[in-house]
Amino acid sequence: MTSTPAIEVVALDADDTLWHSEVYFERTQRRFKELVGRYVDADFDVDAALVEVEHRNLGAYGYGIKGFTLSMIEAAIEATDGAIGVDEIGQILASGRTMLDHPVDLLPGVDQAVTDLTDAGYRLLIVTKGDLHHQEHKILASGIADRFERLEIVAEKDPATYRRVIASMGVEPGAFCMVGNSVRSDVLPVLELGAHAVHIPYHVTWAHEHVEHDGTVPTLTSIAELPAWLAEAAAAR
Repeated sequence: MTSTPAIEVVALDADDTLWHSEVYFERTQRRFKELVGRYVDADFDVDAALVEVEHRNLGAYGYGIKGFTLSMIEAAIEATDGAIGVDEIGQILASGRTMLDHPVDLLPGVDQAVTDLTDAGYRLLIVTKGDLHHQEHKILASGIADRFERLEIVAEKDPATYRRVIASMGVEPGAFCMVGNSVRSDVLPVLELGAHAVHIPYHVTWAHEHVEHDGTVPTLTSIAELPAWLAEAAAAR
């Protein structure tokens, strides 16, 4: 009988798992809606127009604030049939720059949880999407960079990406656990490989990350619960 391998590697998503991120996008999108709303009918769905452009541009721009800013400009021009003013475009650009400069605020319990995982002997890495330069800046500014063996900034979180990451860590899928706030990106593609995954919801979710699922994925209310969950999983082997 083959035993189930113990979890050795714990991979953590970054944005909205380790630190706040989506709240800044939400705040900027509200401002975008105000600016574009000056030029469109009251019943025009500015949010939907932006989401459509964002999804269309993911293949070209990838994930992150820079692509989001370019998509806001494109959506503003399309939604207003080119009528939006230079001043408003400038304000959209300024909003994007402000997002790049926002502080890195760790979520409650992150510092202690990462310390506990390190003390327990787990190999830690970050697996995140987004702009390379900005994500590197955030992890360095977070104050917890030294706890992680590696930082993986990926173009997409799909089974092929996770298969590569797992292989690069020198473990079998059963010894790998991914933790994050997105069922679509952090959970389902990992479970597909036979690895472990834990969902820790964030109170705001980007429209692109919404996905239907059966609700049976392991879910915690806080990252503070993760060390105990892993200990229980180890004891249940």
